[in-house]
Amino acid sequence: MRLSLLLFLPALLSVLSIALPHQQNESHCHTRSPRIHQDMSGREGDPPEKFFHESIFHAHYDGRYADHELGYRERKEVLTNSIQTYLTTMADIGVETWIMHGTLLGWWWNRKILPWDSDSDVQVTEATMSYLASFYNMTTYYYQTPRIPGGREYMLEINPHYINKSQQDSLNVIDARWVDMTSGLFIDITAVRYDRDLGLLECKDGHQYYKTEIFPLRDTFFEGTAAKIPFKYKQILEDEYTQNSLTDTIFEGHKFNEVTEEWVPINEDLDVSADDPFASPYIKPLSIKNGGKYTSEDKQTQYIYHPEEVDSETDTTADDNLSLSRPALNHKHISSEPMPDPSVEEQSAGQDIVSVNSHGEELVKKSQDEDVIALETVLNLQKKAERIEARCRGSRRKCF
Repeated sequence: MRLSLLLFLPALLSVLSIALPHQQNESHCHTRSPRIHQDMSGREGDPPEKFFHESIFHAHYDGRYADHELGYRERKEVLTNSIQTYLTTMADIGVETWIMHGTLLGWWWNRKILPWDSDSDVQVTEATMSYLASFYNMTTYYYQTPRIPGGREYMLEINPHYINKSQQDSLNVIDARWVDMTSGLFIDITAVRYDRDLGLLECKDGHQYYKTEIFPLRDTFFEGTAAKIPFKYKQILEDEYTQNSLTDTIFEGHKFNEVTEEWVPINEDLDVSADDPFASPYIKPLSIKNGGKYTSEDKQTQYIYHPEEVDSETDTTADDNLSLSRPALNHKHISSEPMPDPSVEEQSAGQDIVSVNSHGEELVKKSQDEDVIALETVLNLQKKAERIEARCRGSRRKCF
């Protein structure tokens, strides 16, 4: 009996090797082990309900993949590579994302990361986050380019608490991260969710926006890579960082060179290869109005636009009016598509229609005369999943 089993074993293994799929998908995912060193994350000291554990030596490093801070120059290079690979990957898998917060401020000045910054910030819709969690959570991507000759792996990690929309979940305000598995630096990814009671898009970290502030997104470039930014980017930056952040050319030990369009350290003796000499953040965001909630008065006085109140100094629909007294950096990097007529924009604002289709996805629309024009449709998750399943059906590869 034992002899017959041994004779049958090779045939059984051959059948199993044919039946089992090769675990690799079309997104160039890899399962390489990360760099091994002592775990420097704050896991032991963090509350058990917190998902992401930043390092014990710096809040913008993942301690699983880093045991020290990078120097000034190296950090900038790593952050540049990270945002380039993130934007490229999201474009490859058909996911819409846009830059925000300090990263958007860097774009305003010279379309680059601020040299004193130590992380990047991007946003996606809630439906997109659900899609990423379903099909791309914990996938890793290997990039080897002229800028990254040795090759690096990046991991997309989704916080399972993203399904909790409450801002009271203060330990999990970051919904996902794009992690450089060599340096430990990461990109924070937050989801914007529609609050029907307030009529606003909001994130778990307390940031709130009207739909017309974000959509339709504008096409541009950031760090040499195709990117998207919010429609009313200037207004968003002023609300978060004050108007001075768009015009002050000296900050955080740097001066903006209007000729080269670069932030240059003021201290010429600064060793830019040394550890980060600028540890503080750029500008602390303004506190959210009324404890994080907008009142009806806020909406009426500050965020609802009327045609009779159009002011060429503040209207964000015309790029020529956005520079204020900032350095002589033109806006040719913004999408060259014709900008909407300001009068049309003003007249249609406040007449937004938000509907939900059969799949529970929000459709943001605007009314213009008697026509309803769709500005942005969130990813159709069901159809996309069906396309992926159809592509994988009958294949020996495991796609997800």
